[in-house]
Amino acid sequence: MPGLAAKPIIDIVLAVADPADEPAYVPALEGEGFVLRVREPHWYEHRLLKKPNANVHVFTPVCPEIERMLAFRNLLRRDDTERELYLHAKRDLAARTWKYVQNYADAKTAVVEEITARALAAERGS
Repeated sequence: MPGLAAKPIIDIVLAVADPADEPAYVPALEGEGFVLRVREPHWYEHRLLKKPNANVHVFTPVCPEIERMLAFRNLLRRDDTERELYLHAKRDLAARTWKYVQNYADAKTAVVEEITARALAAERGS
């Protein structure tokens, strides 16, 4: 996204009828170099497949997380103020030392949730 510092990894959202039915979609993604890394049946049947420059998040078509992710992305694309807020938070957190990458990701949660709430309200016309 122009104007936003980011790692060179793209996140892709894939909706499939049943994420637990891994034989229906995982082999095709493996054929493209992805490796199944995460199974979270307790969280919308989420699956995460990775390769060096991309992550594929797999959910069901009606999963509310898809709406959240897309609303967040859309707001950052169209709103300079929101994009600057997120950029500032990311730069501040990136300047710190983290034992695990997940700690950095967890530290971003507050600003991501804040922006996502505004994004959802905007998309729903609230």
